Amino acid sequence: MLAVPPVLPYPAWPSMSVRTQRAREPARGVTPPLSVAPMMDRSDRHFRRLMRLISRHTLLYTEMITCPAIENGDRDYLLGYDDDEHPLALQLGGDDPSALARCAAIAVERGYDEINLNVGCPSSRVQTGNFGACLMREPERVAACVAAMRAAVPVPVTVKHRIGVDELDRYEDMVKFVELVAAAGCDRFTVHARKAWLQGLSPKQNRNVPPLRYADVHRLARELPDLAIEINGGIRSVAEIREQLVHVDAVMIGRAAWDDPWMFATVDRAVFGSTAPAPTRVAVVHAYLESIGPWLAARAEPRRFRGPSPTVLLRPLMNLFAGWPGARRWKRALNAKCQAPTQLGELVELAAELERRGGAPRQPSSEPAGLDVF
Repeated sequence: MLAVPPVLPYPAWPSMSVRTQRAREPARGVTPPLSVAPMMDRSDRHFRRLMRLISRHTLLYTEMITCPAIENGDRDYLLGYDDDEHPLALQLGGDDPSALARCAAIAVERGYDEINLNVGCPSSRVQTGNFGACLMREPERVAACVAAMRAAVPVPVTVKHRIGVDELDRYEDMVKFVELVAAAGCDRFTVHARKAWLQGLSPKQNRNVPPLRYADVHRLARELPDLAIEINGGIRSVAEIREQLVHVDAVMIGRAAWDDPWMFATVDRAVFGSTAPAPTRVAVVHAYLESIGPWLAARAEPRRFRGPSPTVLLRPLMNLFAGWPGARRWKRALNAKCQAPTQLGELVELAAELERRGGAPRQPSSEPAGLDVF
């Protein structure tokens, strides 16, 4: 099994961000220079486990979980994680300060390192619940939510939001939103560098149709230097991450982390300044398969809830060889194991063969269908 050294405590990341080195630290914690975005139907504990095996220091997020789900649902299922996933943030969806404070407290009792409020999701279902991107129209409410959560927990409370929504998309509108929420104590702002159209575009279209406005996020970081600003949207390589860290405190990667998780094999050195050797794909595959072994075994037991399917358990590995010679062969082998999850050691052997072959990597494929990153 791959030995994963203990992760640094939450406030102790080294940072490669030029801006962080000259800006005052936020009130709670130190902003990690890199994170993997909360992604609906992707950022489950199994994908997070894979990402932690690849990078020891990158901040990981859960999928968005709503307050009613936490207060009324199966908390062990919704909030469960493995200890080696730290540093780990929970993203909450909601608009009621009291409910958000209660859920934040529940999460911190379970060991989460950060609480993040979703103010970026544009889906109609989320708008019906009056949370997500539509809350950018109500900065006072967002501020009240942040203040309530901050009063309830000792960990960083952060907000992920858009440049703007609909016609409320001027730079000045974003600054007003950020300043009001900052006054409530928000420890970091993660800005998806696109506006969102609340009507007329699907969530997928909202990830691609509105143009990226990196310059506005850079300006925000420049003009409000005492705030921690993280940028998100369209960043797909370590080189681009390092370029962005000249302008902002941190970078959040969404689709690229799913499309090409092995990109993160170099970030501990390139972004966090670690001197530890990077893992190999063979070691990662071996350790990951060991971690899902108990989940697969549980499916053989007679019980009402048998846990995630083999497909859910194995799909985080699907793009591990993205852009690498033999990537299609790897995907075919994984698909076969999803149907008949036996003799998984064959995947380790295949990973070793493909890694030995090496070669010049190709550009990974474009985003998979149905991936919602807000």
